[in-house]
Amino acid sequence: MAYIISGYKPEALFRFFEDISAIPRGSGNEKGISNFLVSFAQERGLDVYQDDVYNVIIKKPASAGAEGAAPVMMQGHIDMVCDKLASVEHDFEHDGIELVVEDGVLTANGTTLGADNGIAVALMMTVLDDDTLVHPALECVFTTDEETGLVGAETLDKSKISARTMINLDSEEEGVATVSCAGGVVATLTRSFTREHVEGSSLTIEISGLLGGHSGSDIHLERGNANLLMARIVEQVLRGTSARLVSFNGGTKDNAITRECTAVLALADAADAQRAADIARSVAADIACELEVFDPSFACTVEVADGVALDAMGAEDTWALIRVIRLAPNGVLRRNVAADGFVEVSSNLGVVITEDEGLTVLLSPRSSIASLQEEIKERIQTLADTLGFNVSFDNEYPGWSYAEHSHVREVFQQSYRELFGTELKIESIHAGLECGLFAEALFGLDAIAVGPTLANVHTPDESMSLDSAERFYELLVDVLKRLAA
Repeated sequence: MAYIISGYKPEALFRFFEDISAIPRGSGNEKGISNFLVSFAQERGLDVYQDDVYNVIIKKPASAGAEGAAPVMMQGHIDMVCDKLASVEHDFEHDGIELVVEDGVLTANGTTLGADNGIAVALMMTVLDDDTLVHPALECVFTTDEETGLVGAETLDKSKISARTMINLDSEEEGVATVSCAGGVVATLTRSFTREHVEGSSLTIEISGLLGGHSGSDIHLERGNANLLMARIVEQVLRGTSARLVSFNGGTKDNAITRECTAVLALADAADAQRAADIARSVAADIACELEVFDPSFACTVEVADGVALDAMGAEDTWALIRVIRLAPNGVLRRNVAADGFVEVSSNLGVVITEDEGLTVLLSPRSSIASLQEEIKERIQTLADTLGFNVSFDNEYPGWSYAEHSHVREVFQQSYRELFGTELKIESIHAGLECGLFAEALFGLDAIAVGPTLANVHTPDESMSLDSAERFYELLVDVLKRLAA
Protein backbone atom coordinates (compact mmCIF):
# COMPACT_ATOMS: atom_id res chain seq x y z
CA MET A 1 0.00 0.00 0.00
CA ALA A 2 1.04 3.64 -0.42
CA TYR A 3 2.04 5.18 2.92
CA ILE A 4 1.49 8.86 3.68
CA ILE A 5 3.31 9.27 7.02
CA SER A 6 7.00 9.99 6.47
CA GLY A 7 9.92 11.52 8.32
CA TYR A 8 9.20 9.90 11.68
CA LYS A 9 11.06 7.09 13.45
CA PRO A 10 10.82 4.23 13.71
CA GLU A 11 9.28 4.02 10.28
CA ALA A 12 7.74 0.63 11.13
CA LEU A 13 5.59 2.16 13.89
CA PHE A 14 3.79 4.49 11.53
CA ARG A 15 3.53 1.93 8.76
CA PHE A 16 1.90 -0.53 11.12
CA PHE A 17 -0.54 2.19 12.15
CA GLU A 18 -1.42 2.81 8.51
CA ASP A 19 -1.78 -0.95 7.95
CA ILE A 20 -4.33 -1.37 10.73
CA SER A 21 -6.14 1.85 9.75
CA ALA A 22 -6.98 0.19 6.44
CA ILE A 23 -8.87 -2.57 8.29
CA PRO A 24 -12.43 -1.83 9.51
CA ARG A 25 -12.40 -2.40 13.28
CA GLY A 26 -15.37 -0.82 14.95
CA SER A 27 -16.53 -2.44 18.18
CA GLY A 28 -18.10 -5.80 17.32
CA ASN A 29 -16.34 -5.90 13.94
CA GLU A 30 -12.88 -7.01 15.04
CA LYS A 31 -12.51 -10.35 13.25
CA GLY A 32 -10.49 -8.83 10.41
CA ILE A 33 -7.98 -7.01 12.59
CA SER A 34 -7.76 -9.99 14.95
CA ASN A 35 -6.94 -12.37 12.11
CA PHE A 36 -4.42 -9.85 10.79
CA LEU A 37 -2.60 -9.95 14.14
CA VAL A 38 -2.65 -13.75 14.21
CA SER A 39 -1.05 -13.83 10.75
CA PHE A 40 1.49 -11.20 11.85
CA ALA A 41 2.55 -13.41 14.76
CA GLN A 42 2.65 -16.62 12.73
CA GLU A 43 4.81 -15.03 10.04
CA ARG A 44 7.38 -14.18 12.75
CA GLY A 45 7.24 -17.53 14.52
CA LEU A 46 5.74 -16.04 17.66
CA ASP A 47 3.40 -17.86 20.03
CA VAL A 48 -0.16 -16.65 19.45
CA TYR A 49 -3.55 -17.27 21.06
CA GLN A 50 -6.93 -16.15 19.71
CA ASP A 51 -10.23 -16.73 21.52
CA ASP A 52 -13.84 -16.90 20.37
CA VAL A 53 -14.41 -13.13 20.72
CA TYR A 54 -11.19 -12.36 18.81
CA ASN A 55 -8.98 -11.30 21.70
CA VAL A 56 -5.35 -12.05 20.77
CA ILE A 57 -2.28 -12.72 22.92
CA ILE A 58 1.14 -12.73 21.23
CA LYS A 59 4.16 -13.84 23.26
CA LYS A 60 7.79 -13.13 22.49
CA PRO A 61 10.70 -14.65 24.42
CA ALA A 62 13.08 -12.40 26.32
CA SER A 63 16.04 -10.99 24.43
CA ALA A 64 19.42 -12.63 25.00
CA GLY A 65 20.62 -12.05 28.53
CA ALA A 66 17.21 -11.01 29.86
CA GLU A 67 15.79 -14.48 30.36
CA GLY A 68 15.80 -14.07 34.15
CA ALA A 69 13.75 -10.88 34.18
CA ALA A 70 10.08 -11.00 35.12
CA PRO A 71 7.74 -11.08 32.09
CA VAL A 72 5.91 -7.91 31.09
CA MET A 73 2.43 -7.57 29.65
CA MET A 74 1.69 -4.77 27.20
CA GLN A 75 -1.97 -4.25 26.44
CA GLY A 76 -4.34 -2.24 24.29
CA HIS A 77 -7.67 -2.68 22.53
CA ILE A 78 -8.16 -3.30 18.82
CA ASP A 79 -11.62 -1.78 18.42
CA MET A 80 -12.39 1.89 17.83
CA VAL A 81 -15.31 4.27 18.20
CA CYS A 82 -16.98 4.81 14.82
CA ASP A 83 -18.30 8.32 14.48
CA LYS A 84 -18.39 10.74 11.56
CA LEU A 85 -19.69 14.06 10.42
CA ALA A 86 -23.22 13.85 9.04
CA SER A 87 -21.95 15.22 5.73
CA VAL A 88 -19.35 12.46 5.29
CA GLU A 89 -20.10 9.21 3.46
CA HIS A 90 -18.23 6.39 5.17
CA ASP A 91 -19.15 2.76 5.83
CA PHE A 92 -17.30 1.73 8.98
CA GLU A 93 -18.21 -1.92 8.39
CA HIS A 94 -16.29 -2.07 5.13
CA ASP A 95 -14.16 1.06 4.67
CA GLY A 96 -10.74 1.75 6.12
CA ILE A 97 -9.92 5.12 7.66
CA GLU A 98 -8.78 7.85 5.27
CA LEU A 99 -5.77 9.39 7.02
CA VAL A 100 -4.69 13.02 6.74
CA VAL A 101 -1.29 14.44 7.78
CA GLU A 102 -0.95 18.18 8.31
CA ASP A 103 1.71 20.07 10.30
CA GLY A 104 2.83 16.99 12.19
CA VAL A 105 -0.69 16.02 13.24
CA LEU A 106 -2.50 12.91 12.06
CA THR A 107 -6.29 13.07 11.62
CA ALA A 108 -8.95 11.36 9.53
CA ASN A 109 -11.14 12.76 6.79
CA GLY A 110 -14.36 13.53 8.67
CA THR A 111 -14.33 10.39 10.83
CA THR A 112 -12.81 9.19 14.05
CA LEU A 113 -9.13 8.39 13.60
CA GLY A 114 -8.92 5.24 15.70
CA ALA A 115 -5.65 6.24 17.37
CA ASP A 116 -7.68 5.32 20.44
CA ASN A 117 -6.44 2.62 20.64
CA GLY A 118 -4.83 1.80 17.30
CA ILE A 119 -1.58 3.40 18.40
CA ALA A 120 -1.29 0.72 21.10
CA VAL A 121 -1.65 -1.98 18.46
CA ALA A 122 1.02 -0.36 16.30
CA LEU A 123 3.37 0.10 19.28
CA MET A 124 3.14 -3.55 20.27
CA MET A 125 3.56 -4.73 16.69
CA THR A 126 6.69 -2.61 16.34
CA VAL A 127 8.24 -4.02 19.51
CA LEU A 128 7.34 -7.58 18.51
CA ASP A 129 8.81 -7.04 15.04
CA ASP A 130 12.18 -5.65 16.18
CA ASP A 131 14.67 -8.31 17.23
CA THR A 132 17.35 -5.73 18.10
CA LEU A 133 15.55 -4.52 21.23
CA VAL A 134 16.46 -5.50 24.78
CA HIS A 135 13.39 -6.61 26.73
CA PRO A 136 11.98 -9.20 29.16
CA ALA A 137 9.64 -11.90 27.95
CA LEU A 138 6.67 -10.07 26.45
CA GLU A 139 2.98 -10.90 26.52
CA CYS A 140 1.15 -8.52 24.17
CA VAL A 141 -2.59 -8.57 24.82
CA PHE A 142 -4.96 -7.19 22.18
CA THR A 143 -8.53 -6.96 23.47
CA THR A 144 -11.86 -6.44 21.73
CA ASP A 145 -15.01 -4.41 22.41
CA GLU A 146 -13.34 -2.06 24.86
CA GLU A 147 -15.39 0.88 23.67
CA THR A 148 -18.70 -0.85 24.41
CA GLY A 149 -17.81 -1.70 28.01
CA LEU A 150 -14.43 -3.51 28.20
CA VAL A 151 -16.13 -6.68 26.96
CA GLY A 152 -13.06 -8.37 25.51
CA ALA A 153 -10.94 -7.79 28.61
CA GLU A 154 -13.71 -9.19 30.79
CA THR A 155 -14.13 -12.29 28.61
CA LEU A 156 -10.44 -13.07 28.11
CA ASP A 157 -9.08 -16.18 29.85
CA LYS A 158 -6.53 -14.46 32.04
CA SER A 159 -4.88 -17.73 33.03
CA LYS A 160 -3.11 -17.37 29.68
CA ILE A 161 -1.15 -14.46 31.19
CA SER A 162 1.83 -15.09 33.47
CA ALA A 163 3.10 -11.50 33.74
CA ARG A 164 2.41 -9.46 36.86
CA THR A 165 3.73 -6.21 35.40
CA MET A 166 1.33 -4.48 33.01
CA ILE A 167 1.86 -1.55 30.64
CA ASN A 168 -1.52 -0.44 29.36
CA LEU A 169 -1.14 1.72 26.23
CA ASP A 170 -4.54 3.41 26.31
CA SER A 171 -3.63 6.72 27.92
CA GLU A 172 -3.82 9.88 25.82
CA GLU A 173 -1.32 12.47 27.03
CA GLU A 174 2.44 12.31 26.63
CA GLY A 175 4.25 12.99 29.87
CA VAL A 176 1.35 11.74 31.98
CA ALA A 177 0.96 8.28 33.49
CA THR A 178 -2.40 7.04 34.70
CA VAL A 179 -2.39 4.96 37.87
CA SER A 180 -6.09 4.55 38.70
CA CYS A 181 -9.45 4.92 36.96
CA ALA A 182 -13.21 4.85 37.41
CA GLY A 183 -15.54 1.90 37.00
CA GLY A 184 -18.58 2.11 34.77
CA VAL A 185 -21.73 0.51 33.41
CA VAL A 186 -24.16 1.00 30.52
CA ALA A 187 -27.77 1.72 31.50
CA THR A 188 -30.35 0.99 28.79
CA LEU A 189 -33.86 2.41 29.26
CA THR A 190 -36.60 1.16 26.94
CA ARG A 191 -40.32 1.78 26.50
CA SER A 192 -42.84 0.68 23.89
CA PHE A 193 -45.42 3.08 22.46
CA THR A 194 -48.13 3.33 19.84
CA ARG A 195 -48.47 5.82 17.02
CA GLU A 196 -51.47 7.85 15.86
CA HIS A 197 -52.01 9.20 12.35
CA VAL A 198 -51.88 13.01 12.29
CA GLU A 199 -52.47 15.38 9.39
CA GLY A 200 -51.31 18.97 9.55
CA SER A 201 -47.79 20.42 9.72
CA SER A 202 -44.37 19.22 10.83
CA LEU A 203 -41.47 20.85 12.62
CA THR A 204 -37.94 19.51 12.17
CA ILE A 205 -35.26 20.66 14.61
CA GLU A 206 -31.59 19.79 14.08
CA ILE A 207 -28.74 20.46 16.52
CA SER A 208 -25.15 20.27 15.28
CA GLY A 209 -21.72 21.83 15.71
CA LEU A 210 -21.11 20.70 19.28
CA LEU A 211 -17.63 19.58 20.28
CA GLY A 212 -18.70 16.31 21.90
CA GLY A 213 -15.88 14.26 23.37
CA HIS A 214 -15.16 11.32 25.64
CA SER A 215 -17.76 10.86 28.37
CA GLY A 216 -15.05 10.18 30.94
CA SER A 217 -12.05 12.35 30.17
CA ASP A 218 -14.06 15.31 28.79
CA ILE A 219 -17.12 15.24 31.03
CA HIS A 220 -15.81 18.09 33.21
CA LEU A 221 -15.46 20.54 30.29
CA GLU A 222 -19.12 21.63 30.37
CA ARG A 223 -19.66 20.82 26.71
CA GLY A 224 -23.21 20.77 25.42
CA ASN A 225 -25.04 17.46 25.11
CA ALA A 226 -27.26 17.55 22.01
CA ASN A 227 -29.84 15.17 23.50
CA LEU A 228 -30.33 17.31 26.59
CA LEU A 229 -30.43 20.54 24.63
CA MET A 230 -32.95 19.11 22.18
CA ALA A 231 -35.19 17.89 25.00
CA ARG A 232 -35.11 21.37 26.51
CA ILE A 233 -36.23 22.91 23.22
CA VAL A 234 -38.89 20.29 22.58
CA GLU A 235 -40.32 20.62 26.09
CA GLN A 236 -40.94 24.33 25.56
CA VAL A 237 -42.55 23.62 22.18
CA LEU A 238 -44.83 21.03 23.79
CA ARG A 239 -45.89 23.46 26.49
CA GLY A 240 -46.78 26.17 24.01
CA THR A 241 -48.43 24.25 21.16
CA SER A 242 -50.30 21.09 20.19
CA ALA A 243 -47.05 19.35 19.18
CA ARG A 244 -46.36 15.65 19.57
CA LEU A 245 -43.15 13.83 18.78
CA VAL A 246 -42.70 11.80 15.63
CA SER A 247 -39.04 11.01 16.23
CA PHE A 248 -36.12 11.97 18.44
CA ASN A 249 -32.68 10.63 17.52
CA GLY A 250 -29.34 11.72 18.89
CA GLY A 251 -25.92 10.22 19.52
CA THR A 252 -24.15 7.09 18.36
CA LYS A 253 -22.29 5.85 21.46
CA ASP A 254 -23.18 5.77 25.14
CA ASN A 255 -19.64 6.87 26.03
CA ALA A 256 -19.46 9.84 23.66
CA ILE A 257 -20.90 13.25 24.54
CA THR A 258 -23.65 13.72 21.96
CA ARG A 259 -22.81 16.25 19.23
CA GLU A 260 -25.87 16.02 16.97
CA CYS A 261 -29.58 15.39 17.41
CA THR A 262 -32.71 15.61 15.24
CA ALA A 263 -36.33 15.79 16.37
CA VAL A 264 -39.48 15.82 14.25
CA LEU A 265 -42.81 16.98 15.69
CA ALA A 266 -46.35 16.89 14.33
CA LEU A 267 -48.62 19.90 14.76
CA ALA A 268 -52.29 20.59 14.07
CA ASP A 269 -51.89 23.32 11.47
CA ALA A 270 -49.57 25.89 9.89
CA ALA A 271 -50.24 28.55 12.52
CA ASP A 272 -49.40 26.16 15.36
CA ALA A 273 -46.26 25.04 13.52
CA GLN A 274 -45.11 28.64 13.16
CA ARG A 275 -45.63 29.25 16.88
CA ALA A 276 -43.59 26.11 17.56
CA ALA A 277 -40.81 27.30 15.27
CA ASP A 278 -40.67 30.67 17.02
CA ILE A 279 -40.44 28.99 20.42
CA ALA A 280 -37.71 26.61 19.24
CA ARG A 281 -35.62 29.44 17.76
CA SER A 282 -35.99 31.51 20.92
CA VAL A 283 -34.79 28.68 23.19
CA ALA A 284 -31.95 27.87 20.78
CA ALA A 285 -30.81 31.50 20.91
CA ASP A 286 -30.62 31.29 24.72
CA ILE A 287 -28.62 28.07 24.49
CA ALA A 288 -26.18 29.61 22.01
CA CYS A 289 -25.44 32.40 24.48
CA GLU A 290 -25.02 29.94 27.36
CA LEU A 291 -22.57 27.79 25.36
CA GLU A 292 -20.58 30.66 23.86
CA VAL A 293 -17.51 29.89 25.98
CA PHE A 294 -17.68 26.10 26.24
CA ASP A 295 -19.18 25.11 22.87
CA PRO A 296 -19.09 28.13 20.55
CA SER A 297 -20.06 26.33 17.32
CA PHE A 298 -23.49 25.19 18.53
CA ALA A 299 -26.01 25.41 15.69
CA CYS A 300 -29.75 24.78 15.56
CA THR A 301 -31.90 24.75 12.43
CA VAL A 302 -35.70 24.82 12.50
CA GLU A 303 -37.84 23.97 9.48
CA VAL A 304 -41.63 23.90 9.01
CA ALA A 305 -43.50 21.82 6.44
CA ASP A 306 -47.26 22.22 5.87
CA GLY A 307 -49.80 19.79 4.48
CA VAL A 308 -48.13 16.62 5.72
CA ALA A 309 -49.35 13.34 7.19
CA LEU A 310 -47.34 11.78 10.02
CA ASP A 311 -47.56 8.92 12.49
CA ALA A 312 -46.93 10.59 15.84
CA MET A 313 -46.54 9.32 19.39
CA GLY A 314 -49.39 9.78 21.78
CA ALA A 315 -49.16 12.68 24.23
CA GLU A 316 -48.32 10.40 27.19
CA ASP A 317 -45.45 8.71 25.36
CA THR A 318 -44.17 12.03 24.04
CA TRP A 319 -43.99 13.48 27.54
CA ALA A 320 -42.48 10.30 28.99
CA LEU A 321 -39.54 10.46 26.60
CA ILE A 322 -38.90 14.17 27.07
CA ARG A 323 -39.11 13.88 30.84
CA VAL A 324 -36.77 10.91 31.06
CA ILE A 325 -34.19 12.81 29.00
CA ARG A 326 -34.61 16.02 30.98
CA LEU A 327 -34.32 14.24 34.33
CA ALA A 328 -31.64 11.67 33.46
CA PRO A 329 -28.41 12.25 35.41
CA ASN A 330 -25.87 13.86 33.11
CA GLY A 331 -22.50 15.55 33.54
CA VAL A 332 -20.38 15.81 36.66
CA LEU A 333 -22.32 14.61 39.70
CA ARG A 334 -19.65 14.69 42.40
CA ARG A 335 -16.10 16.01 42.75
CA ASN A 336 -13.43 15.33 45.35
CA VAL A 337 -12.72 18.82 46.67
CA ALA A 338 -9.71 17.50 48.59
CA ALA A 339 -8.09 16.30 45.34
CA ASP A 340 -8.22 19.42 43.15
CA GLY A 341 -11.85 18.80 42.24
CA PHE A 342 -11.19 15.39 40.68
CA VAL A 343 -14.42 13.97 39.22
CA GLU A 344 -15.63 11.00 41.28
CA VAL A 345 -19.11 10.46 39.79
CA SER A 346 -20.60 11.37 36.42
CA SER A 347 -23.15 10.21 33.90
CA ASN A 348 -23.50 10.72 30.16
CA LEU A 349 -26.76 10.67 28.21
CA GLY A 350 -25.18 9.22 25.11
CA VAL A 351 -27.92 7.91 22.81
CA VAL A 352 -31.64 8.42 22.24
CA ILE A 353 -33.39 6.36 19.57
CA THR A 354 -37.02 6.28 18.46
CA GLU A 355 -37.96 3.32 16.30
CA ASP A 356 -41.34 2.27 14.93
CA GLU A 357 -42.86 1.45 18.31
CA GLY A 358 -40.00 1.62 20.77
CA LEU A 359 -37.89 4.17 22.65
CA THR A 360 -34.29 3.54 23.75
CA VAL A 361 -32.12 5.77 25.94
CA LEU A 362 -28.50 4.86 26.74
CA LEU A 363 -26.67 6.29 29.74
CA SER A 364 -23.04 5.79 30.74
CA PRO A 365 -22.59 6.39 34.50
CA ARG A 366 -19.08 6.23 35.99
CA SER A 367 -17.61 6.33 39.48
CA SER A 368 -14.30 5.67 41.18
CA ILE A 369 -16.22 4.74 44.35
CA ALA A 370 -18.17 1.47 44.17
CA SER A 371 -20.93 2.54 46.57
CA LEU A 372 -21.59 5.71 44.58
CA GLN A 373 -21.77 3.70 41.38
CA GLU A 374 -24.54 1.67 43.00
CA GLU A 375 -26.26 4.88 44.13
CA ILE A 376 -26.42 6.32 40.62
CA LYS A 377 -27.77 3.00 39.31
CA GLU A 378 -30.50 3.25 41.96
CA ARG A 379 -31.35 6.77 40.79
CA ILE A 380 -31.64 5.61 37.19
CA GLN A 381 -33.83 2.69 38.28
CA THR A 382 -36.11 5.10 40.17
CA LEU A 383 -36.34 7.39 37.14
CA ALA A 384 -37.26 4.46 34.90
CA ASP A 385 -39.89 3.17 37.33
CA THR A 386 -41.43 6.61 37.69
CA LEU A 387 -41.77 7.28 33.96
CA GLY A 388 -42.73 3.79 32.79
CA PHE A 389 -39.42 2.61 31.30
CA ASN A 390 -37.69 -0.72 31.66
CA VAL A 391 -33.99 -0.53 32.50
CA SER A 392 -31.06 -2.93 32.28
CA PHE A 393 -27.47 -2.47 33.46
CA ASP A 394 -24.87 -4.15 31.27
CA ASN A 395 -21.12 -4.26 30.56
CA GLU A 396 -20.23 -3.26 34.11
CA TYR A 397 -16.54 -3.07 34.91
CA PRO A 398 -14.59 -2.30 38.10
CA GLY A 399 -12.44 0.69 38.88
CA TRP A 400 -8.68 0.44 39.33
CA SER A 401 -7.29 1.52 42.70
CA TYR A 402 -4.08 3.50 43.23
CA ALA A 403 -1.11 1.46 44.49
CA GLU A 404 1.13 3.11 47.08
CA HIS A 405 4.17 1.20 45.81
CA SER A 406 4.70 0.42 42.13
CA HIS A 407 7.96 -0.70 40.53
CA VAL A 408 6.76 -0.11 36.98
CA ARG A 409 5.67 3.41 37.91
CA GLU A 410 9.12 4.14 39.38
CA VAL A 411 10.84 2.80 36.26
CA PHE A 412 8.73 4.99 33.99
CA GLN A 413 9.43 8.03 36.16
CA GLN A 414 13.18 7.43 36.11
CA SER A 415 13.26 6.75 32.38
CA TYR A 416 11.19 9.83 31.55
CA ARG A 417 13.35 12.05 33.76
CA GLU A 418 16.61 10.86 32.19
CA LEU A 419 15.35 10.93 28.60
CA PHE A 420 13.52 14.24 28.61
CA GLY A 421 14.83 16.16 31.62
CA THR A 422 11.46 16.64 33.26
CA GLU A 423 9.15 14.79 35.62
CA LEU A 424 6.48 12.34 34.52
CA LYS A 425 3.11 13.49 35.84
CA ILE A 426 1.13 10.88 37.76
CA GLU A 427 -2.67 11.09 37.70
CA SER A 428 -5.94 9.28 38.18
CA ILE A 429 -8.63 9.56 35.51
CA HIS A 430 -12.39 9.42 35.42
CA ALA A 431 -12.48 7.39 32.22
CA GLY A 432 -12.54 3.59 32.32
CA LEU A 433 -9.51 1.45 31.56
CA GLU A 434 -9.08 -2.28 31.23
CA CYS A 435 -6.49 -2.27 34.03
CA GLY A 436 -9.22 -2.76 36.62
CA LEU A 437 -10.36 -6.04 35.08
CA PHE A 438 -6.81 -7.37 34.83
CA ALA A 439 -5.93 -6.23 38.36
CA GLU A 440 -9.05 -7.97 39.68
CA ALA A 441 -8.08 -11.27 38.01
CA LEU A 442 -4.27 -11.24 38.34
CA PHE A 443 -3.29 -11.05 42.01
CA GLY A 444 -0.42 -8.67 42.69
CA LEU A 445 -0.57 -6.98 39.28
CA ASP A 446 1.58 -3.86 39.06
CA ALA A 447 0.06 -1.70 36.32
CA ILE A 448 0.44 1.66 34.64
CA ALA A 449 -1.34 3.30 31.69
CA VAL A 450 0.62 5.50 29.28
CA GLY A 451 0.55 6.68 25.70
CA PRO A 452 1.32 9.51 23.26
CA THR A 453 -0.76 12.65 22.91
CA LEU A 454 -4.20 12.21 21.36
CA ALA A 455 -6.91 14.85 21.19
CA ASN A 456 -10.70 14.82 20.76
CA VAL A 457 -11.00 11.03 20.84
CA HIS A 458 -14.43 9.55 20.09
CA THR A 459 -15.14 12.45 17.70
CA PRO A 460 -14.41 13.19 14.02
CA ASP A 461 -11.86 15.75 15.28
CA GLU A 462 -9.69 13.01 16.81
CA SER A 463 -5.99 13.59 16.21
CA MET A 464 -2.56 12.26 17.16
CA SER A 465 0.71 14.17 17.42
CA LEU A 466 3.27 12.31 15.31
CA ASP A 467 6.20 13.84 17.23
CA SER A 468 4.62 12.62 20.45
CA ALA A 469 4.20 9.09 19.10
CA GLU A 470 7.86 9.09 18.08
CA ARG A 471 9.00 10.22 21.54
CA PHE A 472 6.68 7.81 23.30
CA TYR A 473 8.13 4.86 21.42
CA GLU A 474 11.58 5.95 22.60
CA LEU A 475 10.30 5.97 26.18
CA LEU A 476 8.64 2.56 25.85
CA VAL A 477 11.78 0.94 24.46
CA ASP A 478 13.91 2.44 27.23
CA VAL A 479 11.50 1.23 29.92
CA LEU A 480 11.52 -2.31 28.51
CA LYS A 481 15.32 -2.25 28.55
CA ARG A 482 15.32 -1.19 32.19
CA LEU A 483 12.81 -3.88 33.09
CA ALA A 484 15.06 -6.46 31.43
CA ALA A 485 17.99 -5.59 33.71
